[in-house]
Amino acid sequence: MGTAASTIDHLLDTLAPLALSARKMFGEYALFLDGKVVALVCDDRLFLKPTPGANAALPGSPTGHPYPGAKLHLLLTDALDDPDRVAGALRAIAADLPPPKP
Repeated sequence: MGTAASTIDHLLDTLAPLALSARKMFGEYALFLDGKVVALVCDDRLFLKPTPGANAALPGSPTGHPYPGAKLHLLLTDALDDPDRVAGALRAIAADLPPPKP
């Protein structure tokens, strides 16, 4: 099915205080913060990397596979109702991940 560009525009607008960027990959999108992939948007659904910081920021979040064969990610269904909480989780993910390779 693929993710609509309008979904990405809405996510980036809603989470505007963060310096997020999106890159189209294989018909879906990866979201970057500080040069690190922190989330995927697949079939118009937001999936966050399940790092310790993300799990602490969003306890009890449902999980799902963004695409067949992918590891489990945190699936945010109504998360944009509280964009500050999502922004905190994205910051925590970026902090948990190693620096990007040159």
